[in-house]
Amino acid sequence: MAASKWVRPEVYPLFAATGVAVGICAFQLLRNITGNPEVRVSKVGRAAGVLDNHEEGRRYAEHGLRSFVRDKTPEIMPGINKFFTDPK
Repeated sequence: MAASKWVRPEVYPLFAATGVAVGICAFQLLRNITGNPEVRVSKVGRAAGVLDNHEEGRRYAEHGLRSFVRDKTPEIMPGINKFFTDPK
């Protein structure tokens, strides 16, 4: 009875949006735990103190998506923007 109230077709987009948000959070958490040079999970790594690993931090910050969009214009729909802004 309770399941029929909550699991309706109208609720599926809410489930999908929540699932995508949880997936993005989990991805970012795993990325930070495994790749961030400032996060040290092991006891030996934590005992090392502050490290001057600027190159490793630069590699972490310049990930694939950031390098892909570096030369792109910050527009969501460039075709529509060009249509309305460029004079004929």
